Amino acid sequence: MPSLRSKVITGFLRAKNTFKRADQRLDIQRERASAEAMARSFGRLRPAECVPVTANGVPAEWVLPDSAGAAICVLYLHGGVFYSGSINSHRSLAANLAFACGGCALIIDYRLSPEHPFPNGLEDVQAAYQWLLEAGKYSPESIVVAGDSAGGTLALSLALSLRETGQPLPAAVVCLSPVTDLTLGGETWKTHARRDVMLEYWKIKKGMEMYLNGEDPRDPLASPLYANLRGLPPTLIQVGSEEMLLSDARRFSEKAKVDGMSLELEIWDGMQHEWQFAYTLIPEARQAMARIGAFISRHTS
Repeated sequence: MPSLRSKVITGFLRAKNTFKRADQRLDIQRERASAEAMARSFGRLRPAECVPVTANGVPAEWVLPDSAGAAICVLYLHGGVFYSGSINSHRSLAANLAFACGGCALIIDYRLSPEHPFPNGLEDVQAAYQWLLEAGKYSPESIVVAGDSAGGTLALSLALSLRETGQPLPAAVVCLSPVTDLTLGGETWKTHARRDVMLEYWKIKKGMEMYLNGEDPRDPLASPLYANLRGLPPTLIQVGSEEMLLSDARRFSEKAKVDGMSLELEIWDGMQHEWQFAYTLIPEARQAMARIGAFISRHTS
């Protein structure tokens, strides 16, 4: 059962949604500004040093918690429907994940659509991962790739591209509510449209169209559900029971079983999209991060 605090926050968001704009014109600059404003609502449990760097030409930032050791590095990929989100908007989430695993995080600003459609963002993710390897500080066995929503999609796509090109795979992958099928063909896109207080279907649909820019939505590097998943790193997916993205996680988990991929799926009762952000507000977020930390510990050396 969700906590009382979580129920109160969900109720507030549901009431707020009654005042959403009726028109369906996607204002990209407004969406980006909203993502940045969201960052002010969430905090870090403990301080972290943030150091800007450039990773093979990709703007990035080291997030170094005060408790971080050098053993584990999380390459963090932010969400935002491929058209919004940034280092700034997701810094607290990356920091809290680094706290949970006792390591550090490298969060990147990959290129966004519509200015830079698929596969530009994925190419930036690939470049940043190669930079980590080339720097020599971290071996593949000590790197975990993690991401939320669209960032979770990119995390899976990176693992697929590395496997296909015979490059070293990361120790594990962590996905918070990833989009695994850009056709939006899962049943909960319809059945959970009213239950999901965080996402709006029309925005997601337009975001996917802009990101694909005419490319096949069933391309495995865009929609990992359509890939052969054999040989991918151990993967953890967390998703809330109230999300429109629930079926994306379930269908991917079923495909993983068929293909022999090691995958753990956690469906959190009563949780909304990316509840892990609310680390300082609800117990479920802290519990979810603790489980992520334990998963990473099991799969890194």
